[in-house]
Amino acid sequence: MTIYTGKDLADAFRTVRKNTQTIAEEIPEAQYSYRAAPDTRSVGQMLVHVASASGLQYQVHAVECRTTLAGFDFPSFMQRMIAEEQASRSKEQILTLLRENGDRFAGWVEAVSGDFLAERVGMPPGMTPESKTRFEMLLSVKEHEMHHRGQLMLIERMIGIVPHLTREFQARMAAMQAAAKAQA
Repeated sequence: MTIYTGKDLADAFRTVRKNTQTIAEEIPEAQYSYRAAPDTRSVGQMLVHVASASGLQYQVHAVECRTTLAGFDFPSFMQRMIAEEQASRSKEQILTLLRENGDRFAGWVEAVSGDFLAERVGMPPGMTPESKTRFEMLLSVKEHEMHHRGQLMLIERMIGIVPHLTREFQARMAAMQAAAKAQA
């Protein structure tokens, strides 16, 4: 039994994606080619990577409904993802990709059952652990995006933007301090 439903997972993913989209909107298109260091993804490439990352889990669980990853052609899948990241896109195209892929993934996850989330999927031979629940695998999409969102927030700082989550926190703190002073 799981108390974390597909709807809960979809809602959490939507929150993370909404924040990623806000960052993507706030970074000027002229900065989409910015790289924090040589041999790293540009801002635009990282956003395409984030937008496309749910594709692996969607393919495995929604399209193929695999019970094992043994035999899954990871090299070909990764080559397609890398090619997607390298394709030239405008900021608007990247924002659309983030929105559409996010909506597709969240819409599908929202409808999965608790029994489906509890199913175990075998890992390729030699991997540890030998299997994972679908829940853990689907949750990894959100965790992966949060990792890259942290990188994007640092890049925002590097290019002179205070991240929206920081600004919102600062506003809440200022309001609480003002309320405390008013009550004193």
